[in-house]
Amino acid sequence: MQQLLEIMAALRDPENGCPWDREQTFESISRHTIEEAYEVADTIAHGDMMELKDELGDLLFQVVFYAQMAKEQGDFDFRDIEQAICEKMLRRHPHVFGDVSIDSAEEQTEAWEQLKAEERKTKAGEEKHSHMDGVARALPALVRAEKLQKRAAKVGFDWTDRRDVIAKIREELDELEQELDGAGPPGRVSDEMGDLLFSCVNLARHLGLDAEHALRGATGKFEGRFRAMEGALEEEGRDLHNVSLEQMDEVWERVKAQGDS
Repeated sequence: MQQLLEIMAALRDPENGCPWDREQTFESISRHTIEEAYEVADTIAHGDMMELKDELGDLLFQVVFYAQMAKEQGDFDFRDIEQAICEKMLRRHPHVFGDVSIDSAEEQTEAWEQLKAEERKTKAGEEKHSHMDGVARALPALVRAEKLQKRAAKVGFDWTDRRDVIAKIREELDELEQELDGAGPPGRVSDEMGDLLFSCVNLARHLGLDAEHALRGATGKFEGRFRAMEGALEEEGRDLHNVSLEQMDEVWERVKAQGDS
């Protein structure tokens, strides 16, 4: 770890460092951090442990990068990050490092959320506090929607029957269709589409599903079937640009049936 910190300091050295690394800021690096996190998730999905080792190193390097820039500004350094996370883990696991008794993962999740809520309240101090505080705006939209819904559910603002959620989806779909058929403000279609997606996330949550994971699976399935359709048309001497939608759909259904058999 010390060697990695020294490498990072050398890369940021004002005189002899790497020009690219010296030019970076918190803002410019943040998008790379998101990319690295997604690459970690992708390697896990593919079960590639050797690649995961490399991607975790890349993700760790992002933390080291932030720590070096903060150190240069006199804000904090990597040791402060280590200390802060250690204190947080000790504080949030009193059933392991204290005398609190928790018997199940569900109880732990509840206790964890309660501790985080108390921390948010303490951070807010005298400022106005909301149960919506602390949900990062940079999260993927589906993830953020689910987190906000869970926050609302904690105080009882939630559907009690999944059938009501399905009814809400139908209602939102009807409203979207009305906007498409009408001549209202341009932004209304986008608003109604957003409401429909938000309601779909709500249904996934009530079904105990991860909306992001479910959509990723559907996207992967679509990609796989599309590639198979391309391959089937190519084997038949046909090109996507020279076949009709009806012909593509016929091959699509054939590929779909083979995959589901």
